[in-house]
Amino acid sequence: GGGYKSLNVTIRKSLGLFSNVRPFRAYPPYVPSHFPHMDLVIVRENEEDLYAGIEHQQTSEVVQTLKLVSEPGSEKIIRYAFEYARAYNRKKVTCMTKDNIMKHSDGMFHKVFNEIAKEYPDIAADHWIIDIGSAVVAARPESLDVVVTLNLYGDVISDIAAEVAGSVGMAGSANIGMNHAMFEAIHGSAPDIAGQNIANPSGLLNGACMMLVQLGKADKAELIQNAWLKTLEDGIHTGDIYRSQRSVERVGTKEFADAVIERLGQKPSKLKPVHYDENVKISIDVKEKPAKKKELVGVDVFIDWRGENRDADEIGDRLLKDASTDKLKLKLISNRGVLVYPNGMPETFKTDHWRCRFTNPNGEILQNGDVIELLGKVQAAGFDFIKTEHLYHFDGERAYSLSQGE
Repeated sequence: GGGYKSLNVTIRKSLGLFSNVRPFRAYPPYVPSHFPHMDLVIVRENEEDLYAGIEHQQTSEVVQTLKLVSEPGSEKIIRYAFEYARAYNRKKVTCMTKDNIMKHSDGMFHKVFNEIAKEYPDIAADHWIIDIGSAVVAARPESLDVVVTLNLYGDVISDIAAEVAGSVGMAGSANIGMNHAMFEAIHGSAPDIAGQNIANPSGLLNGACMMLVQLGKADKAELIQNAWLKTLEDGIHTGDIYRSQRSVERVGTKEFADAVIERLGQKPSKLKPVHYDENVKISIDVKEKPAKKKELVGVDVFIDWRGENRDADEIGDRLLKDASTDKLKLKLISNRGVLVYPNGMPETFKTDHWRCRFTNPNGEILQNGDVIELLGKVQAAGFDFIKTEHLYHFDGERAYSLSQGE
């Protein structure tokens, strides 16, 4: 939780590297895996979601993180996933979200997926809720082909997929943008084993091969990856994948790299050799859409309040009496997303972070000045407001979530 902000994430976002591509393949019997036919690619959104890194603490008890999902950002990554599937002769793209809970953020991602899928009738498309989708990655990865998902989910299921395939040390990762690209191993820097000659260099090597393909040097990538596969096939293994009944020699990082070099020009005889089509190019076109009609219909005012027994009726009655304006009246109060006023349940646990929803009883469209007037009344009533969230309709559709129980 401490330390610097991730330099890796900063580079990805600063250079517009919107697509994180992580291929996972099983290499039985040379690398132990319960799923010998696993051949899965995870395409992860790389710039948005909770990885925007926007966090605040505004009361003593509550910390919040802002989850950002944009329509053009979703379109870019989803369109890239379908173009990738088409370019590499993949048959299916699976979307994973949690839109049964996050109906607006994940809901937008799922909606965009459904719209774009119609443009690719040659590719099957389906959707999983992320919790059961993660279980499928762990228990039935061979049923998946290309998975496209949001940033955090993609990070989690990538490590699951790597472990299921045989080792986190095996997989490379590509970060692709419109004009730039960056390549890496998925396992990170692993400082706990740095300098000990025990790390598996395969992830970095495979990431480098993905870079060669991106640079138009697919023949060089083939040469290296086939030598690497031959090394695995010959039983030359680092400690993370070494098994006495199958491996021939346990080696360190340097010795494994030397073994790959010795096999340059050779191809595996049992594992499927690597072959790249040098003509494969993936390009996407995301056009800006016209702005929707936006109407202000209310405001959520968040208040830091620790009144006696945290009585929701007390704060609600006071706000209703002292903080109403001609245009805005208190409709409800929620605490951690659960309705507590009016008619809340006494059993509901409450923190010092209260969301107070004000709307116009007649459904009139509001102006920012109406919100400013309301905040003056809230302050005059003795309450510490800590932030606001405006409530909008876009093209007549509600664009904010309801409270549990609302």
